[in-house]
Amino acid sequence: MAGRFRGGGRRGGPPRGRGGRGGGRGGRGGKRAFGGAPKFDSQRLAEIEESESEVSEEEQLSPDEESQDEESESEEEEEPTASRPYFALMLSLSKESTAPSSKRRKLDHQPDDNKSDSKPEKPGKPELEEVSEDENQDIDHVEEAEEGPEDEIEEEDDDDEDDIPDSSDPFETHFVSPDQGVVSKRLKAIKANEYTQTHSEQNGWRIIRNLPGKDSTQSTPLPSPILGPSSLKLKQRLAETASRKRPDFDKLEQVLYPLTFAYNDLLFCGRTTRNTENLRRMACLHSVNHVFKTRDRVIKNNAKLAKEGENSDFEPRDQGFTRPKVLMILPTRNSAVKMVNMICSLCEPEQQENRKRFDESYLDKDAKFATDRPEDFRELFEGNDDDMFRIGIKFTRKTIKYFSQFYNSDILIASPLGLRMAIGSEEDKKSKKVDFDFLSSIEVVVVDQADALLMQNWEHVEYVFEHLNLQPREAHDCDFSRVREWYLESQAPNFRQNIIISAFNTPELAELHRRYGTNWAGRLRVQPESYGGAIEELGGLVRAKQTFSRFEASSVASEPDARFEYFTSAVLPSLTKRGKDLTGTLIFVPSYLDFVRVRNYFATNPSCANVTFGAVSEYADVPEASRARSHFLNGRHQVLLYTERAHHFRRYAVRGVRRVVMYGLPDNPIFYKEIVGGYLSKSEQDLRIEPGQGSVRVLFSKYDLLRLERVVGSKRVGKMVRDRGDTFDFI
Repeated sequence: MAGRFRGGGRRGGPPRGRGGRGGGRGGRGGKRAFGGAPKFDSQRLAEIEESESEVSEEEQLSPDEESQDEESESEEEEEPTASRPYFALMLSLSKESTAPSSKRRKLDHQPDDNKSDSKPEKPGKPELEEVSEDENQDIDHVEEAEEGPEDEIEEEDDDDEDDIPDSSDPFETHFVSPDQGVVSKRLKAIKANEYTQTHSEQNGWRIIRNLPGKDSTQSTPLPSPILGPSSLKLKQRLAETASRKRPDFDKLEQVLYPLTFAYNDLLFCGRTTRNTENLRRMACLHSVNHVFKTRDRVIKNNAKLAKEGENSDFEPRDQGFTRPKVLMILPTRNSAVKMVNMICSLCEPEQQENRKRFDESYLDKDAKFATDRPEDFRELFEGNDDDMFRIGIKFTRKTIKYFSQFYNSDILIASPLGLRMAIGSEEDKKSKKVDFDFLSSIEVVVVDQADALLMQNWEHVEYVFEHLNLQPREAHDCDFSRVREWYLESQAPNFRQNIIISAFNTPELAELHRRYGTNWAGRLRVQPESYGGAIEELGGLVRAKQTFSRFEASSVASEPDARFEYFTSAVLPSLTKRGKDLTGTLIFVPSYLDFVRVRNYFATNPSCANVTFGAVSEYADVPEASRARSHFLNGRHQVLLYTERAHHFRRYAVRGVRRVVMYGLPDNPIFYKEIVGGYLSKSEQDLRIEPGQGSVRVLFSKYDLLRLERVVGSKRVGKMVRDRGDTFDFI
């Protein structure tokens, strides 16, 4: 199962977009649908005598739902209208401009405006006004001379007692002086794609390890759980702070800390709103510790070289091609704020240069959501949710500097789109020079909230990983005599550590972990030992018959066609025969490409000519989505098509649902609980259906194993995938 895609490299086709502040919830920068969909009515209404403006009392959305829509609309209205913001930003990046003032400017990258590009099927949209150059000014732009990698030569008082190389320190054994015999064997195994897989369990977490090589007798044992930071090889000034702020680890931290600090590639599939702070602390502590050890080693060697002069036989190999060593890929500016605050709490710097500019560019204290919104939604989207950003952070002994030039930075924090724009592309090289040399010496990559990045344009993440640790095109004042040999031999990807943190596993994450997880230390996947299943949590919400129907697909590539064939031949006919009883049918479609296909079938196929339907996708603006929900509530839409990303970005409270048809399972099991349990229970409370009369129909194949396990539970999933029968009922 690992490493398999369904539907190719893109996740759902067109870019995502919630339509919120700064375009932060998704879709800028993605590719639009190939050629666009044909222009036709994407919905069908039942004819009624009343005019549309005379909506009955029953049709109107509840005050809570209206407040949700108003909240979304206010987000869109608080910024000036922009014309083609994605291309305007590309233009602004290609121009030489002065450094931006500290006054805050929000980027005008609204997905609603971007929809003028990505939704060609909506004709007659008026031309939007030109955006002034000031409005499109890049607030992350930095004008600073490039200093070159690690060029500090001043001798500083070293108050650390840990500068003597420690053979038990993973930093020493992985980067500085690894066992060349072991490394050589494992690099050959990686090239031949030979791995030994082992399974183990620690503190209730399952660990799947892939170690290069077929000789299991040569494998090193996994690090044992530790009780606190005192067991870690930390720089002295970090050890004191870590012990004070987090003296004891919980069960999960006891497992993850030794695995992370041993420089294994790590895919963690158990992030929740409850453990997110602890995971962020671990990632930041490890990253800063790595930067401090690298930087202090260079400065110490600089001082020794300066003291001994040119006649010295001392020839240290302690650098990469460029200075940046850690890359953090995050979904929103607010996520960057949380990372920066955590770094500051661990480092406790005496000064923070450009902090005011950082706060003005990244903080949005007014962006709050009502407490009735789901906790994971508020954790992701509160604050500044702009998904186009990049910032360099530079450390000195007593200072943290924000907005340092990339080549002068130690840590780079950026969104996938922000990095994509910073790198440029070969297609746009006439207007902007392609530059990825600042990624040539990255040694630790942290991808936090990877499940949220899946809802953006996943191609940007893959593009960034493709450009990591490539040989630089320019020298950047590099002292090649001090570059580590494995950099010169193009082995840097085999020494780089990837840390991917997600709420759950998906084929895309598994493929990223497999394809780019070529670390000679091996790669690990850590996930819950077992899943109880989202259906177990529905008992207190609603009692509904849930029917899971398995269809057969010969391959991953043929699965989308097999799913569509099964839906149109086995599921849809039974729905259309219901006639008036079809009212209240919600069809949940995870992929946008599948959504377009199903919507087109409803619009053009004669068998659906008498079915009235509406659609809410991630591209539907607030008024459009409100109309569709209102028509669905009063019966003018018998069927409502609803996408996974629309739910991710909006969490609409859809009323009037009598039955749910899941064209495919959501990646996020919380969505199953919200749609099946939340929507049907609301209909029971509104007396639209009798208790227990709601129904659910779910389509799945053997390639939906990961999604299915999270919904039905680990105990049931094997039987449902392998048994001869193809229908499974849960009541």
